[in-house]
Amino acid sequence: MRRPQKAWAWIPSLYFAEGIPFVVVMSVSVIMYKRLGISNAEIAFYTSWLYLPWVIKPIWSPIVDILRTRRYWIIAMQLLIGAGLAGVALTLPGDNFFRYSLAVFWLIAFSSATHDIAADGFYIVALTEHQQAWFVGIRSTFYRIAMITGQGLLIMVAGYLEGATGRIDLAWSMVFYLLAAMFVLLSAYHFRFLPQTQGDIAGHPGSLVDIVAAVRETFVSFFKKKHVASILVFLLLYRFAEAQLGKMTAPFLLDDRDVGGLGLTTMNVGFAYGTVGLLMLTMGGILGGFAAAKHGLKHWLWWMVAAINLPNAVYIVLAFVQPEELMLINIAVGFETFGYGFGFTAYMLFMIHVARGPHSTAHFAICTGFMALGMMLPGMFSGWAQEVLGYQSFFVWVLICTIPSFLVARVISLGADFGRHS
Repeated sequence: MRRPQKAWAWIPSLYFAEGIPFVVVMSVSVIMYKRLGISNAEIAFYTSWLYLPWVIKPIWSPIVDILRTRRYWIIAMQLLIGAGLAGVALTLPGDNFFRYSLAVFWLIAFSSATHDIAADGFYIVALTEHQQAWFVGIRSTFYRIAMITGQGLLIMVAGYLEGATGRIDLAWSMVFYLLAAMFVLLSAYHFRFLPQTQGDIAGHPGSLVDIVAAVRETFVSFFKKKHVASILVFLLLYRFAEAQLGKMTAPFLLDDRDVGGLGLTTMNVGFAYGTVGLLMLTMGGILGGFAAAKHGLKHWLWWMVAAINLPNAVYIVLAFVQPEELMLINIAVGFETFGYGFGFTAYMLFMIHVARGPHSTAHFAICTGFMALGMMLPGMFSGWAQEVLGYQSFFVWVLICTIPSFLVARVISLGADFGRHS
C-alpha cells in the first residue's frame, strides 16, 4: 500500500503547476488583453483557439508514454513553460504585442498540454484506485486554486503594478517575469520531491512506424469502449454553458457600467476571485471529492450537475441589477465558484473512470482532449454572442445553455456503471 502522506508532498504542487499555465493562457490572457484594449470578440475568438493543443494532445500522448518517463516530462515541461512565460513578458512592451504574445502563448499551451499528459498519467500509475478517488478532491482543489491564483492574486498584483508604474504593458510584463521565476522553482521542487515509482516506466522507442502503430492502437482501443458515444457526448456538453460564461465573466466585471458591465478595477476583479471565490471553490472541491469517495459518483451525479450549472444565474442578477457594493459581487462570485468546485468533481471522476485499464495515460489524454474541444468551440463565439446580445441577454442565454448538461447526465446515468470509488 502506497503511503498517502508521501502523496501529499507532490499532488498539491503538481496540480497547482498544471493549473497555472492553463489559467494564464485561457483566463489571465483575457483580462490582460481586455486591459490592453482588445475587443471582446477578438479576445474570445483568439484565446479560444489556444485550446487547440489540449484538443489534439491525444495524438502525441503515446509518445509521452514511449519516450522517457512521465516524471521526466513533468520536470522538462515546467522549465519550458517558464521560458515561455518569460517570452510573453518580453513581447508586451513592444509593437504588435497581440500577434507576438499569442504566438508565445501557443508555445506555452503546447508545453502545458504535454505536461498535463505526463502529470495525469503519473497520478494514475503512482496511486491505488482508492487513493485516486480520495485525492481527486485535493487534486481538483489545487488545480482550481491555481486558477483562482491566476484570476485573483496575479490580477491583483497586476492592478497594483498598473497604478504604481502608470503603464499597463509594463505592469503585465512584470507579472509574467514573476510567473517565469515561479516555474523554475516548481521544476526544481518536483525534481526533488516527485517520487520514482515502479509504474512510471518509459516504453521502448522504435521506428516511426512503431510509434504510429501505437497511436493507432490507443485510439482504436478508446473508441471500442462500451458506451463510447455517450462518453463523448458527456465530455463535449457537460460544460457547454460554462465554456461561454468563463470567457465573458472577467470582461463583464471590467467593462464600464454604461455598456452593461460592473466597472470594477483590475484589483477589484482579482480580489473577487482571490478571496471569497478561493474559499468557496476550495470548500466545493474538497466536499465533492470526499462525497464521491464515500458514496460514489452515481449517487452524487445529479447534485453535481445542478451545482456546476444553476449558480450561473447569479450573473443574470448582477447584469440586471449592476450592484455597486463589492460585498454583494464577491458573494455572487463565491456562490458560483462553490458550485463549480463541487460540480467539476463529477467530470474529473468520470474521466478517470473512463481511462482505467490499458493505455490509461493516453486514454485520459483523449478524454481531456474532448473536454478542451467542448470548451473551445462554444468559447469561440461567446464574445460575438455577448456583443450582439449585450450582457443581460447573454447571461440568460448561458442559463438556457445549461440544458444540454442535464440531458447528457441523464444519458450517462442510464448507460454507465459507476462503482463506489469511481
